[in-house]
Amino acid sequence: MAGTIALRFALATFLILQGAIAAAENTAQRRAVDLAGRTVELPAEVRRVATLGPVPVINSFVFAIGKGDTLVNGLPPFARSARWKYQSLIAPNLSRQPQAQGLDNAPQLETLQRLAPDAVFAMDASTVRTVERTGLPVLFLAWRDAGDIGRIMQLMGEVFDRRERADAYTRYFDGVLERVRTAVAGVPTEQRPKVLYFSLKTLTQPHLIADWWIQAAGGISVTADGRRTESVRFTPEQVFAWDPDVLIVSSPEELAQIRHDARFRRLRAVRERKIHAIPAGVHPWGHRTAEQPLTVLWAAKLFHPALFAGIDMTAEIKDFYRRFFDYPLSDRQAEEILHGNPQ
Repeated sequence: MAGTIALRFALATFLILQGAIAAAENTAQRRAVDLAGRTVELPAEVRRVATLGPVPVINSFVFAIGKGDTLVNGLPPFARSARWKYQSLIAPNLSRQPQAQGLDNAPQLETLQRLAPDAVFAMDASTVRTVERTGLPVLFLAWRDAGDIGRIMQLMGEVFDRRERADAYTRYFDGVLERVRTAVAGVPTEQRPKVLYFSLKTLTQPHLIADWWIQAAGGISVTADGRRTESVRFTPEQVFAWDPDVLIVSSPEELAQIRHDARFRRLRAVRERKIHAIPAGVHPWGHRTAEQPLTVLWAAKLFHPALFAGIDMTAEIKDFYRRFFDYPLSDRQAEEILHGNPQ
């Protein structure tokens, strides 16, 4: 009897020690340097993360590193429509999580502290400073040009200890760009289409990154004038002055509207029916997203159909989602994404 009690006591002591060791391992600190050059202390294993600001954008990178199940906050008010359904399909936990920011996109600090994330990702310096004051570890993700995409993925690989996955994404990204670059290298400037990507509703080109992917795909972005502002607004008269060969709008709804908008009937792109809605998966492809390699491939096929006749975009989308989002898209879903995720 005494031997049995002693054995049970020894086993209980062993289990307690094992639990204590595991807890100590996760509270052990390590360091990561974010894209602002800040050194941030993190636990040994990051199991819970929050995303603030352009949440769907940041989530796309968490998905790409294979850690969507670590997200502890849900989608913000602006992304709670059917258009963002692929976020919750890839990470079903999102639909059960509370919002961590309000209608003004300002972080809700009490909610954030209650969620107790191991790391917070943000793309706005003021948000980083606000969260920093709570004592939570917050990492800044910069995105001003295409080169930042690889840096974000490398940081994700470091934070989640998935460097091989980050490297695989970077190789894929570089490989797609090289495929397109090689194919369009011989196309003279005068044969490259003039392209306008814009929101018909606001008459803006909403993101600077669009100038990059249009050029990378072998087009000429009419808004690429050396600007550094994130968004540019213009008038219908300016659109007529540009008279682009190709128009790409923000949604299928805008595609239907521009076809019947009397203001733009005389545009070359409208007359020749070269107007398209941007694809949209976990995020609209014309904006910042981990899906950006697909944006370039889709646009290259659109601008230079003869050069990219062998590219099957449905297959490319399915392959990307399987490899980086761990999600098996059906053909119907891939087509839905390709046509702007129509509802």
